[in-house]
Amino acid sequence: MARGRVIKLDRGYPLVKVGQMDPFRCEHSTALVKSERIRSVIGDFVDVALPHGHDNGIILSIEPRSSQFVRRDPAERTSSQVLAANFERVIVVEPAVDLNVKRLERELVLAHEAGVAVSVLLTKADLVSDAAELAAVEQLVRDLAGESVDVLSMSTERPETVEAVRAWIPEGTLSVLLGKSGVGKSSLVNLLAGKHVMETGSVREGDGKGRHTTVSRAIVPIPGAGDVVDMPGVRGLGLWDADEGIEAAFPDVAAFSSQCRFRDCRHEAEPGCAVRAAIERGELASVRLESYRALKDEVDQMRRKREEARQMRGEKASDQRDSRKGAFRARSRYNRGSARR
Repeated sequence: MARGRVIKLDRGYPLVKVGQMDPFRCEHSTALVKSERIRSVIGDFVDVALPHGHDNGIILSIEPRSSQFVRRDPAERTSSQVLAANFERVIVVEPAVDLNVKRLERELVLAHEAGVAVSVLLTKADLVSDAAELAAVEQLVRDLAGESVDVLSMSTERPETVEAVRAWIPEGTLSVLLGKSGVGKSSLVNLLAGKHVMETGSVREGDGKGRHTTVSRAIVPIPGAGDVVDMPGVRGLGLWDADEGIEAAFPDVAAFSSQCRFRDCRHEAEPGCAVRAAIERGELASVRLESYRALKDEVDQMRRKREEARQMRGEKASDQRDSRKGAFRARSRYNRGSARR
């Protein structure tokens, strides 16, 4: 038995790296497959067995995660999907041209919900018409993201900006790159790695947009720094349990909300609402409140659907918590089985 880390999902099989050994394919143990809902993802630390005469290693247990990137499963409306685990930073990558504010807000919510450091990288800064326009975009993002989030514009024509990104990824850490297809994540990884490790797509001259090229998640080591996961362009960014992420991604709304007369104020027609008062004074944009409400409503609606689905299956609330804990008990079952044999 050995401890390793999942560094890639290879055709559905976890590719595990153990010490100085070459990475090898693994499959989940029968105990995990039959009795647990959890499966290993990129970044997971796992205990594996290497039985003689077996083509693949066998994952016996998955260690508790220090952090995880979770979204609503696009295929199962009442289930969650974990895309990466055990990372220290999420770098949200958006183009400096044609910035999609609504998507950025949602990405910030998901990033903050992981409970790690969050940064925003604006790529393709060289396509912005002039310095004043770029400065305006940077300020807009800083106002949206809040003081706790570092914001940086990067251009391939300015090597110092690439080094500034490298400083976000110190040795011994893992960072996740999050952004839609064509924003330049693969190009960034190649620049950081100092060699061609990710395929990049062609970019149209008119709008600077590219085609989807990365199709699998993999950990890439960065010389002189830590590791990164280049996430494929994630189209679906459905929220799961994201209440804390929403509060962190909307620091302006949260700051005024703390001054409301009622703790459960919905910022509609309640007396003593500090959020509505801030909008009337021009200190808070009404569109920010609209986005905040929409995301809160999405989370509340998903929570109601999950409860309805749970009741239809006849499960207790504790059943779902127990199923998440069970995956980490597989090793003890394996050890007991080995002792009996």
